[in-house]
Amino acid sequence: MTASAHDTHLTRPDLEPVGDRMPDDLDGPVLLVGTRKGAFVMAADAARDRWAITPPRFLGHIVQHLVLDPRDRTTMVMACKTGHLGPTVFRSTDLGVTWTEASRPPAFVAGDAHGRAVRTVFWLTPAHTDQPGVWYAGTSPQGLFRSDDGGDTWSPVSGWNDHPMWGEWAEWPDTEGTPDGSLLHSVMVDPRDPAHLYVGLSGGGVFESTDGGVDWRPMNAGCTVDFLPDPNPEWGQDPHCVRMHPTNPDRLYQQSHCGIYRIDRPSERWERIGANMPAEVGDIGFPIELHPRDPDTAWVFPMDGTEVWPRTSPDGRPAAYVTHDAGATWHRQDNGFPARGWFTVKRQAMCSDGGSPLGLYLGTTSGEIWASADEGQTWRCIAAHLPEVYSVEVAHR
Repeated sequence: MTASAHDTHLTRPDLEPVGDRMPDDLDGPVLLVGTRKGAFVMAADAARDRWAITPPRFLGHIVQHLVLDPRDRTTMVMACKTGHLGPTVFRSTDLGVTWTEASRPPAFVAGDAHGRAVRTVFWLTPAHTDQPGVWYAGTSPQGLFRSDDGGDTWSPVSGWNDHPMWGEWAEWPDTEGTPDGSLLHSVMVDPRDPAHLYVGLSGGGVFESTDGGVDWRPMNAGCTVDFLPDPNPEWGQDPHCVRMHPTNPDRLYQQSHCGIYRIDRPSERWERIGANMPAEVGDIGFPIELHPRDPDTAWVFPMDGTEVWPRTSPDGRPAAYVTHDAGATWHRQDNGFPARGWFTVKRQAMCSDGGSPLGLYLGTTSGEIWASADEGQTWRCIAAHLPEVYSVEVAHR
């Protein structure tokens, strides 16, 4: 069997294997896929019908997040945990053909007062459009780091990492109750103001800064924590993914360990819009994705939130759910998914491509990539037999 035929068999019969560079006629969306065993790049034609996939990069290493800078559409940054280098960041300026490790990866200061050391670089966010080359990274333990040179050198955001309340907010050192450990994720930058930031903590909650990260405050009113003696604490929640709407930055959505929420600033209180989900499905999951042009439209991918938390679709029946009225009602979208499927979707593994109609993509814990070219009405598997998918992002070239 030839290498090409073997590669095709490992993905899907209609998925075209290519070399390191994509064919020029594939001028549609590009997907950056991070997995438990490496990174893959997928590309489609303009109709989003024909797809191709590259060989894996960093095969065997954990790729948590892979993002193309939307400001220059050239710089790609990867959060990676390698066997020989440990947690680090890599950079590419040729769509992932060649890579260079950051000369100074995210790290807590020497002699850190809490005794912290970065275990995982987990989340990557490009900063404001007026801050070219600036990136933020969230880590485990729950640290925040910034790069001012396109991801080559990283420095601690001391206003967060050394905040007097950090140990209580992050519940340090008792942060290993979550299966993936303590994580800082969902770093969001207000498009109107580069100094206005939000972050999410797995085992901590949502926090806000209005001065570029110099000071922070918790913002969790209304979010229930049903696993704590006090279900309504000021902090201690477990947001799984938080999203800010790009055209209405005062609206944020949250998929939490304990429900789906929405907040409209300047309100200080989240509303549990997941209470409107079907009771037999519930409102527990990891990802939440927003329609970039409609602040009232959002998608989630529920998982079984019963006592044992199997991290599979409820009753083994996978489906996305969409709201078109800011969470007042939800509608099931399962056309194309298998009748039975024992997988879920991680917090960074659902995204959209900005097209019209909007294209949606998700990666599963069973190593599949699913795509919808009609805003979730129908789905098809465009790649299979990959390693467990950790993240899927769209790269706009």
